[in-house]
Amino acid sequence: MNPTGPILAATDFSGPSRRAVDRAARLATELGAALSLMHVTSAGTLGELRQWLGAGHETEARLIADARAQLGAMADDLDARFGAKAQTVEAAGAVVDEIAHELERLDAWLLVVGARGAGFLRRLLLGTTSERLVRRARRPVLVVRQSAHEPYRRVLVALDFSAASQQALALARRVAPRARLLLLSAFEVPFLEKLRFAGVDDATVEHYRGQARMRAVQALHGIATGQGLRPQDYEALIIEGDASQRIVEQEQERDCDLVVLGKHGRSVAEDLLLGSVTQHVLAEASVDVLVTTAGAIGRGEPVPGLPDQGQSA
Repeated sequence: MNPTGPILAATDFSGPSRRAVDRAARLATELGAALSLMHVTSAGTLGELRQWLGAGHETEARLIADARAQLGAMADDLDARFGAKAQTVEAAGAVVDEIAHELERLDAWLLVVGARGAGFLRRLLLGTTSERLVRRARRPVLVVRQSAHEPYRRVLVALDFSAASQQALALARRVAPRARLLLLSAFEVPFLEKLRFAGVDDATVEHYRGQARMRAVQALHGIATGQGLRPQDYEALIIEGDASQRIVEQEQERDCDLVVLGKHGRSVAEDLLLGSVTQHVLAEASVDVLVTTAGAIGRGEPVPGLPDQGQSA
């Protein structure tokens, strides 16, 4: 991944994907990055068209020409409103394959897509298609829900103290350099229910809870310090409970407009899938979500000296 490379925004011309394109253009302008605007005519659409009308029918050519015209008009609009001069990219085929190929060809550092759309972008965030895209892209993916009226103001960064957490925090600072950072660690007491079932007294359970909280506090501040942050540069949120639920709760309660979290696997098998935390946040968050990928930093190995919280984002 080239940290000075372009931003790639994928669009199917739906309303949600237009919001994503606007955010990509705003980011490109704010960060001085090049912008590429991509539309893929899906192989499924072309296949159905050819099945009904035959290969080479003039309708197929009109469909592609219409997409080209819409893409060009969108690029002109972004230039007029944001001063972002976007390069346009047209492709036809398997959508995830084409996007992944273009990310590599451009050596882009960020992919921006809408949370919902008509056609292929709607499917990108549902089921295995989304998982394959995030896994294969090896690039951060920004999933946009909100209109891009202003730069990000309040960013919630979910930390589980792996190398992916460091990547998430560094990426949050890059994407939203002037935003207020809220660093969240959700901790749980290991084997809490088993301890209670075994009759362990409340005082002992509270002792374990205090230890878990202290480790989370130390690790969170350690990551922040390692990224060059001062105490006044961020707000620490150390909360007990399930990480996926706490992320969504705090995003809403704290009026955040972006959530950043690292997707990584702790084994080869897990790396083939989005973790449960990532899936839940993508489905339930009401704001934009930025997901780092394992390939951006390697394998998401735990950082030496930091505790393994047992949470896989």
